[in-house]
Amino acid sequence: MKKTLIASALATVMFVPAASAIEIYKDDKNAVEIGGFIDARVYHGQGDTEVVNGASRINFGFDRQMGDGWNAFAKLEWGVNPFGDSKIQYNNDQLSYENGDFLANRLGYVGVNHDTYGTLTVGKQWGAWYDVVYNTNYGFVWDGDASGTYTYNKGDGSVNGTGRGDKTVQYRNAFGDFSFAVQAQLKQDEFTVYEDGSVENLPTTPMITAQQSVATIEYNNTYGAAFTYQATDKFSVTAGVNIGEFKGETIENEKIEETDIIYGFGLTYGEGWDAEGLYVAANYNKQEFHDTDNIGRLLSDAYGVETLLSYRFNNNIRAFASYNIIDGGDAYKADYNGDTFKRQFTAVGVHYIWDANTVIYIEGRIDNSDFSGSEEAAMKLSDDDGIGFGIRYVL
Repeated sequence: MKKTLIASALATVMFVPAASAIEIYKDDKNAVEIGGFIDARVYHGQGDTEVVNGASRINFGFDRQMGDGWNAFAKLEWGVNPFGDSKIQYNNDQLSYENGDFLANRLGYVGVNHDTYGTLTVGKQWGAWYDVVYNTNYGFVWDGDASGTYTYNKGDGSVNGTGRGDKTVQYRNAFGDFSFAVQAQLKQDEFTVYEDGSVENLPTTPMITAQQSVATIEYNNTYGAAFTYQATDKFSVTAGVNIGEFKGETIENEKIEETDIIYGFGLTYGEGWDAEGLYVAANYNKQEFHDTDNIGRLLSDAYGVETLLSYRFNNNIRAFASYNIIDGGDAYKADYNGDTFKRQFTAVGVHYIWDANTVIYIEGRIDNSDFSGSEEAAMKLSDDDGIGFGIRYVL
């Protein structure tokens, strides 16, 4: 069974279409807030220049005091595309919209919280793995593409629970300087893969009956855990793991069964991305059958590194530089007849923070990827040099 067909199917199931907030209602028991931002940018890359959406979103938060230290809460968030379709696809947020949709589902969960007993949440939410690697994902134009969060070629990480995981149950708590999150993603996905990688019986994919089916794939529960140690006011260490399995059978009765696993750690120094002064962050991961290359072929063994260095001056200027690399190594060469997969790029940017909720920015990317081999031309289509200029208006 070709790994690329399995990957294409998993990528399709995954696309199910926090910023500051304004309190719009509050009484002795209930509170409601609205948040999000509108981000419009001019982007040049891949030979084109367009006005594109900069991951604009809107969210609603609900909180209810239940007494005895308990509160119940809920969060709903949609990606918003107010500027029309774009043919340039360079990060995961653009892939959330299909057929000109104005809204795409990002988050939706409900939970309960207690200062002593911790927090339990259920729904579509950021995975525990994101606790490990969020520290480098602050650039506006380019997401962190090497941390294992946005899997299956810049998706939202919902299939394996490392990004905005679907159908996730999560528990969190903290003790002194130590905090943790554990989760289970409870789902049963089964679908048919066709010769071209198309899949059947999914909302985003038309039924295809004229082609020969080649396999049935089942991707079920995943599990994750993350740990954070706040060593000092400015220095923290994170570590975590996420694991799942997919299996199936081809029409030739060949069995397919692989374990999707990623594990790693992160280091952060500074008072925060938005605070004045120095901010430094890095994370490293090792992964197996967790992500794909740019045309949907699974990475059987890879590593990823993300770094971020920024400084916010006292005149409201923030400058930053980041470096990302994900490398399929020798295992990829062996799997795909000597082809190479090494996605790597450097991004730099300057933000003018006009006030806390209005930012004007310019960011550029220098791509140094190595996709040499039989599919080099196709692999380069979504990874290229680029530059983006825009304004972010936060609600």
